[in-house]
Amino acid sequence: MSSLAAPNNASEKPDLTIYLASPRGFCAGVDRAIEIVERALEKHGAPVYVRHEIVHNRYVVESLEAKGAVFVKELDEVPEGVPVIFSAHGVPKSVPAEAKRRDLMYFDATCPLVSKVHREAERHEKDGRTVILIGHEGHPEVIGTMGQIDPESIVLVETVEDARTLELQNPDNVAYVTQTTLSVDDTREIIDVLRQRFPNMEAPRKEDICYATTNRQDAVKVIASRCEALMVIGAPNSSNSKRLVEVAFNAGCEKAALVQRASEIKWDQLKDVKSLGLTAGASAPEILVEEVIDACREHFRVTVEEINIRDEDVVFKIPKGLAADAPTKQA
Repeated sequence: MSSLAAPNNASEKPDLTIYLASPRGFCAGVDRAIEIVERALEKHGAPVYVRHEIVHNRYVVESLEAKGAVFVKELDEVPEGVPVIFSAHGVPKSVPAEAKRRDLMYFDATCPLVSKVHREAERHEKDGRTVILIGHEGHPEVIGTMGQIDPESIVLVETVEDARTLELQNPDNVAYVTQTTLSVDDTREIIDVLRQRFPNMEAPRKEDICYATTNRQDAVKVIASRCEALMVIGAPNSSNSKRLVEVAFNAGCEKAALVQRASEIKWDQLKDVKSLGLTAGASAPEILVEEVIDACREHFRVTVEEINIRDEDVVFKIPKGLAADAPTKQA
């Protein structure tokens, strides 16, 4: 039981100012991926299969499961005659190839910004360059990107130390791409080391780290210095959410934590806190932000101040087969 029990009346509650970061929560790629699953259910009926979590958030996954989505690890778990959707993180080329071989109906929910990185890797391989991928080993996006080209043509770099010790057969003909959900600052350090070691290294034509990742990190930097504690709502397997915690620490907020839902809040750690920063990773829905604020109101007299650093108006198109005018499955 928490030692910070809710007082019996509002006058006994301590004051808490919540600095609410904006932008926060869903990005255009996540909105699109979820809509693809929902449209597929509307058009084709349940069940619709999804390879891996459509986005890294249990609330979202469970909400879609309740509507008839079935999440699997690999295509061999998908029966014949039902649609299958690939997650927003992207997949190796072997996955759609296998879907085609089995004549499965599939829809690719890969974020267009991740697809951009895939095309960059392909272009560099075609031009004979070795591709340095900056990212985290085992992350679905990294697995998908490395699966776009010959394994001999791509190498993963995770840290500054990796960059310092990397040895390449042709150091004068290299290029780099990055996972889209990394820390902007940490990635910059790695790139600086790589540029020192490989002066002719080609950079992406446009920044690989996605606009939403950058915006959410910038918003955290703005509010972190005002807060005694900061919470990031997101999943433990969400790269962009974990990076937000790191950004908060680096920006001076030592009490920064990742929580999936209000039920995970450690109220003891907020006992003497008067200012709390709050944000959400790109795959966390706004309803979970509201849930956390409501939970705070049970323990504090809450004032919410939203800090908006910039507006987002990016929208990604839905695949043609799921467009509003596409034929719907007849009952």
